[in-house]
Amino acid sequence: MERFEYGTKDAAFVLLQMVDEHDLTSIEEETALIQESTGADFRLIACRVHDWNSELSPWEAPAVFGRQDFGSGAKDTLRAIIPLCEDRTKSYCIGGYSLAGLFALWAAGQTDIFRGTAAASPSVWFPGFTDYLAGQALKSRDVYLSLGDKEEKTKNPVMAAVADRIRDTYALLTEQGVNCTLEWNPGNHFRDSALRTAKAYSWVLKQWMEEDAAADSDN
Repeated sequence: MERFEYGTKDAAFVLLQMVDEHDLTSIEEETALIQESTGADFRLIACRVHDWNSELSPWEAPAVFGRQDFGSGAKDTLRAIIPLCEDRTKSYCIGGYSLAGLFALWAAGQTDIFRGTAAASPSVWFPGFTDYLAGQALKSRDVYLSLGDKEEKTKNPVMAAVADRIRDTYALLTEQGVNCTLEWNPGNHFRDSALRTAKAYSWVLKQWMEEDAAADSDN
């Protein structure tokens, strides 16, 4: 899998993000925003996805926009990125925007390797995903969720349920004891994706910095 790296190579905090061509045009801006917000040393690994609807979908589903159906390639994608997380002395956060955010949430239910999950405007309208979360506890300790306050204003009936589904997701994770937050951003789904993704990773990093500082003080 083609990947691009930003930040500090040997940092203890590692952020993984599934990206497409559009994401790559703003990934340096995103990295700078995270650095400005947190002041933390981190390594961001951006993994290039070529077939978005196939490689990030956990199971097959009919198209809800356009003509391309959703595949079931998430398992293969997760298998490809697991080797990037072999050093267990480091903390890993899986994240992304839109369907990549959905993939991140799904992946956090499959493995305990991700200490955090940063899901910015995730596609939680995806058919069957709320049921998946209800039956599969996420293994991440810290989870960030966000949505644009106008994302539900669409004529597509499946995608129009996204606000209800993000509230359901937040409630489920809170009930599971996950340290979770839900932030509402202004605008529709296509507004400020780099900023929203940076806010997602920044929140997770700040949780880790506080948790690690507290652990150090206890020792």
